[in-house]
Amino acid sequence: MNIDLQAREITPLRNTYAHVAQYIGGDKVASRYQEATLGAQTMANFHYRPTWDPQHELFDASRSAIRLADWYVLKDPRQFYYATWTMTRARQQDAMESNFAFVESKGMASLMSDALREKVLRVLLPLRHAAWGANMNNASICAYGYGTAFTAPAMFHAMDNLGVAQYLTRLGLTLAEPDALDEAKQAWLDAPTWQVLRRCVEDSFIVQDPFELFVAQNLALDGQLYPLIYGSFVDDEVALQGGTAVAMLTAFMPEWHDETARWIDAVIKTAAAESDDNRRHLSQWVRAWGERAQAALEPVAQLALGERGQAALEEARQAMNARATKAGLDLNA
Repeated sequence: MNIDLQAREITPLRNTYAHVAQYIGGDKVASRYQEATLGAQTMANFHYRPTWDPQHELFDASRSAIRLADWYVLKDPRQFYYATWTMTRARQQDAMESNFAFVESKGMASLMSDALREKVLRVLLPLRHAAWGANMNNASICAYGYGTAFTAPAMFHAMDNLGVAQYLTRLGLTLAEPDALDEAKQAWLDAPTWQVLRRCVEDSFIVQDPFELFVAQNLALDGQLYPLIYGSFVDDEVALQGGTAVAMLTAFMPEWHDETARWIDAVIKTAAAESDDNRRHLSQWVRAWGERAQAALEPVAQLALGERGQAALEEARQAMNARATKAGLDLNA
């Protein structure tokens, strides 16, 4: 008996969904990112206005002073949707697991001096709470922002910050006993060094405009905190004093900050280019929150770096300002 196998090509009736096609200009083949993002924002047929905010619809672009004709222009240059985000973070998680396993198997934590270990714990562990604040703020951006291209990456960013907090917790348990976490929490609540930063974080919880909150948390505060702590402190000081283990156990943080900066800068650049009014609002927010974040980090910089702290923080502020200027903002007004 002969079996004749033939391949047949089945031509699809259309290449993507109708609500995606209207954004990409016709019936073209859309990427997974486009299909997961474009046209996904609920825009009509709401059942009721929220009783706790009757001035707005459940999803309402007017919650922000930023105005965009099309909120889908805030595309993520990383092209993250749920699948690509989880695959990227899974690879990074594997690398971090290897780092923790290596540090623990080689006893690298014990090679650090007691003074250096104590300093690392004093500086890094309270920052778990700052990362938790960033998680809360980005969840708020997702909840009250508008447009899936803007809100979906904010939710990914929220969970990333939760991961940062967990890595810091695990670092504390690797270098010390669980009591170190309680001591760090008490320092966050009571120690004078942390109270200006704590107030800055807690005041950001009540910012109503989701775009202002995006600027305050992701550019102004984290844009200075990460270079200061994971650059100037961990890489330039701790690692050179025998704290290679700390650099390995926090390797995710600077890598993640550099990656997410691409998204943050792209969002601000696109929104600023839309109108002079947008540019004015964004510039004002960066100036105000940048100054406040710098003041909040001054005691932390002093704790971490001593006399070098002020210069390192100023360097971080200038780098943040350079990012904002490159995105089209005017910080000289």
